[in-house]
Amino acid sequence: MKRALILSGGGARAAYQVGVLKALAEILPADAPCPFPIICGTSAGAINAVWLATHTGSFQAAVSDLESIWCKLTPEQIFRSDSWSIFKGIARLGFSLFNEGAGRDKPIALFDNTPLYELLKRTIPFENIAPAIQEKRLDAVSITAMGYNSGESISFFQGKPELLGWQRHRRNGSPCELTLDHLMASSALPTIFPSVHINREYFGDGAIRQTSPISSALHLGADQIFIIGVSGNRSPKHWGKRVTVKHSPSMAQIMGHMFSSAFIDALEGDIEHLERINKLVELIPETARATSGIALKPIESLIISPSEQLDKIAGRKIRYLPKSLRFAMRAVGATARGGGAGIASYLLFTPAFCEALIALGYRDTVWEKEKLQVFFDLPRQL
Repeated sequence: MKRALILSGGGARAAYQVGVLKALAEILPADAPCPFPIICGTSAGAINAVWLATHTGSFQAAVSDLESIWCKLTPEQIFRSDSWSIFKGIARLGFSLFNEGAGRDKPIALFDNTPLYELLKRTIPFENIAPAIQEKRLDAVSITAMGYNSGESISFFQGKPELLGWQRHRRNGSPCELTLDHLMASSALPTIFPSVHINREYFGDGAIRQTSPISSALHLGADQIFIIGVSGNRSPKHWGKRVTVKHSPSMAQIMGHMFSSAFIDALEGDIEHLERINKLVELIPETARATSGIALKPIESLIISPSEQLDKIAGRKIRYLPKSLRFAMRAVGATARGGGAGIASYLLFTPAFCEALIALGYRDTVWEKEKLQVFFDLPRQL
């Protein structure tokens, strides 16, 4: 059985994934290697994915080091957040209107994420991927980005030589040697961070137009998939929930829903589709599957997602942002009162917010300990 880890995007929301991985590392034996030979990540989830793929220590050590980084993050380590930099970003967007909406010297974006580039350059050794594959500790690691020219979702992956690329409607798999450019492209939030030029095309956040987030893991040979989501919407208690409308939607509230449709809805829809297909496959007799000529098999999956709404947590933590950034957030309604705390949650790279999400992810995973023991074939404690 080939087990895959799927880490979705969501900016600072990806801190939740660290809490889930932390609890999993404690459930597994202390010296256990990474239990996922296939690792797939998108956007900020791609950063966590590549970190795990490049770490040479035990799984517990890799997660512990990753947690240390997330708990120390500040907005200044991700993007330039001082007043002058924010003003320049707004000015670049304005001046682009006189150049057919495009940047003159570099891709337009509200924020300059050069600090993130420098942080990842210092901390992620991409050269460790090839030895991990040669030593059979890793089958493949995949990073998904979206091409602005082609409109296609491209899963760049580095893996075993026998793994081939694929081409489906608006989603392709491309074998290559992964670099920092692939990671920066996958995490380039639209309009927020600049797009990245790779080969002959500019690429942005991989969650955009990613119609099937699970497919890359399946193409890379996964039989089991462990998914960490960043939305609590899968919980039935949130379905059909109504709130009192106090005012028309703010700009941040509208943007927040647009981001959610990219980062959250596609994954949740793909999970629902997978669960339905599994039920249909199980209804087909084994003999019929063997003679059909089509590779039909159920894919075992386990999903961990937040038990609380991350937007509400973000609304309580906005006060920890730098003053200039708080002013910008308040101006567009990215506050709990303005109804746009969701968009703020993607940029809340502060210890207060990240630690809260790590604690939530840890708690949610501990609650699912029995399911994890079955999924990872671990002895159950009496």
